[in-house]
Amino acid sequence: MAKKLKVVTIGGGSSYTPELVEGFIQRYEEFPISELWLVDIEEGKEKLSIVGEMAKRMIKAAKIPCEVHLTLDRRAALKDADFVTTQLRVGLLDARILDERIPLSHGMIGQETNGAGGIFKALRTIPVILSIVEDMKELCPDAWLINFTNPAGMVTEAVLRYGKWDKVIGLCNIPVNAVVEETELLGEKSGDVFFHFSGINHLHWHTAVDKKGNDRTDELIRKMYGKDHNPSIVANIKDNRLIYEQVANLHMVPCPYHNYYYYTDKMLAEELEDFKAHGTRAEKVKKIEAELFELYRNPELDYKPKQLAERGGARYSDAACEVISSIYNDKQKIMTVSTLNNGTITDLPDDCAVEVTSLITARGAVPFNFGSFEPKQRGLLQVMKAMEQLTIEAAVTGDRGTLLQAFMMNPLITSGDIAQVVMEEMLEAHKKYLPIFFDETTTV
Repeated sequence: MAKKLKVVTIGGGSSYTPELVEGFIQRYEEFPISELWLVDIEEGKEKLSIVGEMAKRMIKAAKIPCEVHLTLDRRAALKDADFVTTQLRVGLLDARILDERIPLSHGMIGQETNGAGGIFKALRTIPVILSIVEDMKELCPDAWLINFTNPAGMVTEAVLRYGKWDKVIGLCNIPVNAVVEETELLGEKSGDVFFHFSGINHLHWHTAVDKKGNDRTDELIRKMYGKDHNPSIVANIKDNRLIYEQVANLHMVPCPYHNYYYYTDKMLAEELEDFKAHGTRAEKVKKIEAELFELYRNPELDYKPKQLAERGGARYSDAACEVISSIYNDKQKIMTVSTLNNGTITDLPDDCAVEVTSLITARGAVPFNFGSFEPKQRGLLQVMKAMEQLTIEAAVTGDRGTLLQAFMMNPLITSGDIAQVVMEEMLEAHKKYLPIFFDETTTV
């Protein structure tokens, strides 16, 4: 008799859940999931019910013997789990609105995973993830944690460094989308180009080599950044402003989020204009999500609707299913994930998390060695990794001094005069989710 496979998804009421379910259905022959537990909190109860019933319809339509359980009891769900996926948003989209609105109101980049907003998303998320890990140590000590909660790199590092849990892999859809779209741009078939990603989440670079051993990186750069073609693969980055001359000199393709660092003034001006005219990106996402849940309510809907792609984050959940299947079957699938550095990038500490191309095996992610970056990449990378580590430390300790250092180091928090003002305003706005910063024993 085959082993019964139990997967627990924390943040099960997410609008992304139908894609996750679709991924498990498509892989049932290689990963015969028997139990899917969707877990959420009281505030997400209604969404959990809506998306959970849709998940049941999808499973029924696919005619696979998998039970779908909906619960607000995380510990009951985690008991004897084989895999745990996390797709949670502490404070829901209202918290993201604050992450974007407060910095923008002070003339500063307001973005979900970068700058002040990214720091505060990490501060709210890390304590919750670490509490999940503590439950896993007790209830499912052999399970793998597959995280695609942003900021994925910092969350993964917190699990490794402070959770002392090495069975963790972090996922981001940016490399996934890049591989699909750039393979097509090169006129090649899926799997015929090896993309070597190296860096950290939302701050990586990559090269491309085809199956004949030809380096296609410079060709790809010409096609992506030549005068007639300047695409963006990220829904919330309106215009990819990276210029051909700079990228050609890098001889590596940068992540679209580099726009925020190389062209901060232009990105900020666009954000402020959009903010004044239409509000924050988070408010738009909230509207899209409300429309999705109206679709999900339809008792006849038993498949993932195409509108989900508009939400941003396309292919996240499918990538999570592929990671899980590759671990379970020791498929040695090549994927780009956040994992322990352990010498992969010599410019960064061995015990930090990096986002790198890896083989996904029964032992987890086995990274392809990269070595050292040139100064034109290394400088920004090391600054951002130090900023991440300060943020993670602040999330765990509640030390405002450490948090202020992270703020002052972040290149997108461009005014030292108002950094502390924004920090304190955001702490107060998110006080409900950040009790450690308001504990009288915390260092100030």
